[in-house]
Amino acid sequence: MEALLASTFTVAIAEIGDKTQLLALILAARFKNKTAIVLGIFLSTLVNHFAAAWLGQWAISWISPDVGRYLVAASFFAIALWVLIPDKVDAEESRFYAMGPFLATFILFFIAEMGDKTQIATMVLSAKYDALAMVVLGTTLGMLIANVPAVIAGHFSAEKLPMSWIHRGCAVLFALLGVATLVF
Repeated sequence: MEALLASTFTVAIAEIGDKTQLLALILAARFKNKTAIVLGIFLSTLVNHFAAAWLGQWAISWISPDVGRYLVAASFFAIALWVLIPDKVDAEESRFYAMGPFLATFILFFIAEMGDKTQIATMVLSAKYDALAMVVLGTTLGMLIANVPAVIAGHFSAEKLPMSWIHRGCAVLFALLGVATLVF
């Protein structure tokens, strides 16, 4: 249960102001079918984060537990610094828009998540907790918690949120996860 809750909370916070949340806003403004957009986000995140979590567990299995603990802690500290750099998304026309809201969302979200901090966080959380299903479920829930409101209120701009405070809070959260990894 700890893996599920930590993964959900961590990714929901990390996703605020992330390029995929900005992409959700763009897609919501572009397409009227919000259900297709949400379903595209859900399935894309599920596939992407499953692969990331599996990779995290596979990679951690090749190293000693002590080295793994230090690598996971260092990864959390690195992500803490990374979230302080705001994301931007290119709002230009995409050739994927012609595929409709579901496929466009699925493809664009999958691509945007590649190497994104929430994907890396999923990999690190999976390595830390060794609970693939709970981490994938949690990170997917976290993405939905952050992105579904953006889709529903597509006209609401992320710029109205206190982004600097959100990024700082998220950085503190990842730093605390790093410290907890070292201590516990």
